[in-house]
Order: sequence, then C-alpha cells, then structure tokens
Amino acid sequence: IAASLAAALYAAFCLQESVKQQKPAKLFTLSHYKAVYRLYTAPEHLSSRWKLVLYSLAFFLLVTVHFGTKDIFVLYELGSPLCWAADLIGYGSAASYLAYLSSLGGLRLLQLCLEDTWVAEIGLISNISGLVVISLATTTPLMFTGYGTLFLSMAATPVIRAKLSKLVSETEQGALFASVACVEGLCSLVATGVFNSLYPATLHFMRGFPFLFGAIILLIPAAIIGWIEIWESNHVYGHFSDTSLFPADG
Repeated sequence: IAASLAAALYAAFCLQESVKQQKPAKLFTLSHYKAVYRLYTAPEHLSSRWKLVLYSLAFFLLVTVHFGTKDIFVLYELGSPLCWAADLIGYGSAASYLAYLSSLGGLRLLQLCLEDTWVAEIGLISNISGLVVISLATTTPLMFTGYGTLFLSMAATPVIRAKLSKLVSETEQGALFASVACVEGLCSLVATGVFNSLYPATLHFMRGFPFLFGAIILLIPAAIIGWIEIWESNHVYGHFSDTSLFPADG
C-alpha cells in the first residue's frame, strides 16, 4: 500500500506532462478507439507499426507467463514432494516478490553498460532459467534456487514498455498505453484459463510441466526482441553502406 501510494503521488506531482499544448477532449467517444486502431495501421511509418505489433506480442506472452505461473506457485508447493507448510509458503512468496526489487536494481545497473535489448534478453534468460529449475524442483533448497534464479525476471517488461513508447509520437502515448493496459487485462484472463487448466491436466506425468511450458513460451519474446535488434542493425548498416540490400524505408 505504501509503495502504491508513493507511486501515485510521484506520478501526480513529479512527472511532467508529455503533451505541452492541452486540447479539449470528451469522454467515451469513438475517436479513442480509432486512435488505437490508427496506432497499429497508420501507413506512414510501416516499419514502426510492425515493430509495435511484434513488441506487443512479446509483451503479451511475457506477462501471460508471469501471471500464469504465479497463480500456481502455492498449489505446486503444497503438493508432493515439496509438501510445504504455511511458513515455507510465506518465505517462498517473499522470495518471489523480491524479484521485483532485484530486477529494479539490476535494470539500473545493467543499463549503465548494456543496451536495452541486451538487458531485456538477460531478464528473459533469468526468467526462463528460473522456471526450468522450479519445474524440476523436488527439494526445498532447489525450489529456493529457482526463486533466486528469477532475480532479474522482471527486467524485460519495463524495457519492452520503453521500446513501445519510443515507437510512437508524444500525441500517441495515451492511445499506446491504453492498448497496453487492454493487452495486460487480456493476459490475466488467458493466463488463468491456460495455466490453471494445464496444471491438473499434467499432474500424472510432470507436476512442474506448466513452468516448463512457460519457459518454452518465453523463447518467443526472446526471439522477437533479438530479431528486431538484428533487423535494426542491418537497417542502419544498409542505410550507410549499401541501400540496395537494406532499403532505408524498411
């Protein structure tokens, strides 16, 4: 509660408005929906719109896995062979939430020496590794090792948000983050339906399979982010060397 209150006060009184010239606006109009539609379909920046779609897909998959795995942590810990009691479940929850703090600190440190793309990839590697370890955990030390491996798991999400923000103009920021909020709400619904159904269906052959499934799914956003980085590097190289191979318009 204290952290949420501090964030709200910071947003209200410290953050500057990105749009300097205020314009009158109405509530609940179709123009809001049209703005989101134009965000993804505007033809004048085709390469940016494709990157917008791909980053949104990466964000969707990442947050879906995050929500889905957190839903079943307690069920997994209660069952055999871990059979955790209430105190260990509390410690496990604390360890999982510490990933937010460690990811925040790691994000700031990594950004001092690495580009955002590499920070996101490292965060995804941390997430994938942690989920694989947890999926195979049969003892309490191994389970906590999995939690420890997740220490940078939340670093990729803010990087993707930042990359999305850089792809649109300042007048489109509202439409962008409205669409991001909708995607995040959809993630919660999909995660609950998929992972809560997958867990009982796979108990007979591997109790940790949903975590392994989540790790496999995270390979997709890792590939998307890496592919976009390679495309951008080739685009810049082609722009300055051989425009016939890498056209400047993408």
